[in-house]
Amino acid sequence: MLDELQGVRSVRAELAKAARRPSLWLLAAVAVVLSLTFAYLIPYAGFAGGTEGPPNSDRGLAAMLPAEFAGSALAGTPVFVGALALVLGVLVVGGEYTTETWKTLLAQGPSRLTVYGAKIVTVAVGVLALTVSLFATTAIASAVVAALEEQPMLWPSVSAIATGLGAGWLITMMWAALGIALAVALRGVALPIGLGLVWLLAVQNLIASIAAPLVDWIADLQKALPGPNAGSLVAALGAAADTPGVSEIVGGGQAALVVAGYLAAFATIGGWLLSRRDIG
Repeated sequence: MLDELQGVRSVRAELAKAARRPSLWLLAAVAVVLSLTFAYLIPYAGFAGGTEGPPNSDRGLAAMLPAEFAGSALAGTPVFVGALALVLGVLVVGGEYTTETWKTLLAQGPSRLTVYGAKIVTVAVGVLALTVSLFATTAIASAVVAALEEQPMLWPSVSAIATGLGAGWLITMMWAALGIALAVALRGVALPIGLGLVWLLAVQNLIASIAAPLVDWIADLQKALPGPNAGSLVAALGAAADTPGVSEIVGGGQAALVVAGYLAAFATIGGWLLSRRDIG
């Protein structure tokens, strides 16, 4: 009973602390703005100017209508929204190392794993709020486009929207969990963010675009990597194939299992390292 009370108190404390951090709200705002800019503002400006987009693009008017809004909301999660989620995970956990407050937290009674679990819950809630915000704002943007172009308001089914929300949370939480694991492993903020972003924004794209087409075993290997599976999952749910990081390399079912496996692995690794190593 005491452990449960400490766990609830730790979650409340972490949620309250996260809500007072302007940097976390800024990350969410940047994710929403980037999603709307590249999924609606720029494509609609091109459409209004008389173009349907680059050759072989999926960004015509149909992609901006309500029927496709879920795919637009998910399109950024394998790369840039995922990168922001990774930064969120690093800040929530790694900030305790930079401010040297781990010992203060633990001196109040809860165990390391209790505090770690509270931080995982806090990040999960933040990622859920981010995912819901992306879906809400893209839905509004798609409705505005449909109204401007006098198109019918045809929406995906409730089950399709719920599936998209679940997939978006799963992918962004996986990247956030990677940030948490890196923060614990490297005991800080700057280096975990740097290494995480290099992998997410550069290395995995180089593997997909340069190495995989040239070397067969690398092409097979990428089917087990987190980024390509995240891209495959959102591709299966309607994200535009010309979006960076989106490519249907494997089926949606396999992709979901692999992403969930990485999420569990990253969270477990972070907890194990925190429980085994010296805090200082």
